[in-house]
Amino acid sequence: MKQELVNVLAGNAFALSDAQGDMEVDPYAPIGLFSFDTRFLSQWVLTIDGERLHALSRDELAYYETRFVLVPGAASHYVDADVSVIRHRSIDDSFNERLTVLNHSAEPADFTVRMEIGSDFADTSEILRPGPRRPRVVADAAHQQLRICYERGRFARETVVSSTAPVEVDQRGMTFRIRVAPDGEWHTDLHIAMIIRGAGGQDLRSSLESHRQHVHHDMPEDLARWFDHAPQLIAERESLTSAYRQALTDLASLRYAPLSYAERVPVGGLPWAMALYGRDAMLTCLETLPFTPELTPATLRLLALLQGGQLDDYHDEEPGKILAELRYGEAAAFGEQPTAFYYGAADTTPLFVILLDEYERWTGDAELVRQLRHPARMALDWLDEYGDPYGDGYLRYQPRNTVNGLANQTWRNSPEAIIDRHAVEPPYPRATCELQGYAYDAKIRGARLAREVWGDPGYADRLEAEAARLRERFNRDFWLPDRGYYALALTPGGEPVDALTSHLGHLLWSGIVEPERADAVATHLLGPELFSGWGVRTYAAGQRPYNPVGAHLGAVWPSDNAFIAAGLRRYGYDAEAAEVAAGILAVAETLGGSVPEVIAGYPREITKYPVQLPAAGRPQSWASGGLLMLLATILGLRPCGENLLADPHIPDGYGRLELLDVPGRWGRADAYGRDRTTGRRVRIGGPAGERRTYG
Repeated sequence: MKQELVNVLAGNAFALSDAQGDMEVDPYAPIGLFSFDTRFLSQWVLTIDGERLHALSRDELAYYETRFVLVPGAASHYVDADVSVIRHRSIDDSFNERLTVLNHSAEPADFTVRMEIGSDFADTSEILRPGPRRPRVVADAAHQQLRICYERGRFARETVVSSTAPVEVDQRGMTFRIRVAPDGEWHTDLHIAMIIRGAGGQDLRSSLESHRQHVHHDMPEDLARWFDHAPQLIAERESLTSAYRQALTDLASLRYAPLSYAERVPVGGLPWAMALYGRDAMLTCLETLPFTPELTPATLRLLALLQGGQLDDYHDEEPGKILAELRYGEAAAFGEQPTAFYYGAADTTPLFVILLDEYERWTGDAELVRQLRHPARMALDWLDEYGDPYGDGYLRYQPRNTVNGLANQTWRNSPEAIIDRHAVEPPYPRATCELQGYAYDAKIRGARLAREVWGDPGYADRLEAEAARLRERFNRDFWLPDRGYYALALTPGGEPVDALTSHLGHLLWSGIVEPERADAVATHLLGPELFSGWGVRTYAAGQRPYNPVGAHLGAVWPSDNAFIAAGLRRYGYDAEAAEVAAGILAVAETLGGSVPEVIAGYPREITKYPVQLPAAGRPQSWASGGLLMLLATILGLRPCGENLLADPHIPDGYGRLELLDVPGRWGRADAYGRDRTTGRRVRIGGPAGERRTYG
């Protein structure tokens, strides 16, 4: 039976424990205290008089703190317990736990409180099968500290555990021998510092904390500001309001500042992707522009700073290419994995231009567009110079790193994800359909920026002409007239990979689909092979590779569905978009808590409940962002010059929705909508908060 896991996180660090708050190495789960791709605690086990504790209750106070109320012994002993323990845990750039022991008897009581402490300093890339390491342990009784140190050349990590109460320190943990008065209490604060040292012994963690002390000085205030800046959702369905607030909370928790970079950007998600992923970060920003636009400038600046500048086969780097992944662990530091700076993604580069343009449309921040002109031009150049190896106008990918590079360099990046309906994998280089849509969109948007911001109409004309040729060629070569949908990909020889997938929705979102074919595309997306009732499957049922629990071969991703719904609305399929949105919103409302990264693709009428996949991230940034994007889609939010336009199409049963104080170049604006069962009304705001009502 899978055990219940509890997390606290704060972007740069997170802790995953069992339901009692203990951490022990688990071959099936990444339990421990982690920061910057290293596990700093692999053992953190509390006992009283040699007995393990069991939970009476747990209060998740915020994403960065939780509280456990515990008693010794088994459940049958709860009623007779004379002692209980409270563990109050919080995390920022360090880990803190306050232990409180309560004596419920009428006599003074002596207890031996023991914390077993250890660290294996495992890299997150090997977390389920950590390699052998020999940390050096220093029991410093004089300073009430336990220091656990690991060094390998220039790579040095250290865990320092300190106590505010007198304690006996040994190489395996800390022991408190305490006497508690009748109906009294005892407590100590345990502080765990995670120290990162780089070349020359520089203490990067200390300098990092000093540099960012303004960020985490008061996390409750930081979270309050985050909610204050975001729009307020008022909904007749209380569960939808709760899901919205949880999504905002998750996005707040999944912000982190990479080393030597002061601003916070979205990480992928807990537990496997607590790092910068270019694709995840940009898609999250695209999803959340009407809600939390402040995520985008930091993300774009960082990715521009890390943009590829050379040919490097091992890291899949090319000039102009946008980063796929940034890791700090031991495997990355010593080149055992190419993830220190990994560029193995074909979609991040066009997405960079798309996000830059969309951000300016929402905010009017032309200054950022001017600042990032050179990186954006380099990204557009990459599409033609390196992204098009055959010179036929199609964006393709082929891993330069053939040893441990990613086989598939799109958001469907599992090895078996790109495959035809008969389970045949196409050869490299692969031209997947959504890449052509992204490239088309990037050129159209780049042309707008060139004409309106960069003052380069000649470059704009060139990009528009290239986009028009790509659209014409794509609709000729990818369309399968006998099936009525676009091929998943083309082989190097131009043969179509004929699988039916959710990529069709991304084509609508990009605008590359010819209008006369949109009806067939929408019909397939909402047909029984793709639509499960909870959402659109990544891969349609009825094809040989289909697997409802296969991440990219039949499962349902909220983020994928957010872009599908937006694409459907772009082409005027409002009812279909509302149906997709209703499915994903039902997942969020039914499960409660964070939106999962992915659920199984079983038909809704069979399971009656969303089936979660064990390896799915939760919380996960583009899943939480996807929920917000779906809300914006059903409200029909769209920037138009200095105004916010709204054209709501609310799913049946959701009644009235109000989204108040939507930020943008208009200042703040409100949007209202009702479902079809209660009538329809929209109210939008104009410049400087001017309010106008349409009925």
